[in-house]
Amino acid sequence: MSTAHDVVVIGGTGVDTTAYVPALPLPYADTYAVPPVIDRIGNTGSGVALGCHALGLRVKLVDLIGEDPQGRFIRAHMEARGVEFAWAPAPQGTRRSILLVGPDGRRLSLFDPRDAPGERLPRELYLEAVREARHVHVSLTGFSRHVYPDLEGGSVSTDLHDWDGENDFHKDYAYSSDLVFLSSTALGSRREAVMRDILTGGRARTVICTAGAEGCHVLDAGGFRHFPAAPLPGPVVDSNGAGDAFVSGVLYGLLSGRSLDDAVSLGAVAGAHACTSAGTHENPIDEPTLLGRGEGLLRSSPV
Repeated sequence: MSTAHDVVVIGGTGVDTTAYVPALPLPYADTYAVPPVIDRIGNTGSGVALGCHALGLRVKLVDLIGEDPQGRFIRAHMEARGVEFAWAPAPQGTRRSILLVGPDGRRLSLFDPRDAPGERLPRELYLEAVREARHVHVSLTGFSRHVYPDLEGGSVSTDLHDWDGENDFHKDYAYSSDLVFLSSTALGSRREAVMRDILTGGRARTVICTAGAEGCHVLDAGGFRHFPAAPLPGPVVDSNGAGDAFVSGVLYGLLSGRSLDDAVSLGAVAGAHACTSAGTHENPIDEPTLLGRGEGLLRSSPV
């Protein structure tokens, strides 16, 4: 049996400090009393790696983190869950986010990227793994763009998150990946035009744009089409991590030999699950639950 990884995730770990607040936007006041403020595993690379691992895929996560309490927290979390994690020290420290979560589960994220000019991911951490991996997911961290030359010819995805379609920082990722995820948050009526630009401007074969409760839109050689959101299995608690869960579900579907449409449907189920669980990546959906909830949505058996 092959020992190659199903998914190698490049970059994107961090620690989230979450405060549950009475409203968003939060009106100004000198002090609010809130429920316990909690430090949890966070950031997009963590979510994709943990989500794919929970679905039974063989995963390796590669990143730069600080030799600080947050870095130790990440290493312990990945070790406890059995996720292979290769890292090198980042002198500027570990990425962090402050998350304000309202009663309806919506969030406001204050992200500290800890970018350092000229930062690079040592090739010995990832090169052998990406050459043998079935798929590589590249997180939107500054140094990750420099890994793309080593990914030519492979299956590569990225998530542009709330890209506005113009910021130059995102373009290397948008035009160098064959599966591109993004959110409609900053696109408005330009959603389809930006998606078409990604499809025609680089190597992308598929572009998937999520829209929260409205579902998502998919653009590929078969055209532009809409997928509804999956039913929520419970009340919305915390929307953090829903996008990363969606990505994990789609990757699981594709790597399991399912059609793109069925993979997107599984991604929607994984994203809905994440919205009903507190924290960003504390409770990723497992394979039996995903397939059980997705059964009525799937159109064909895996190839």
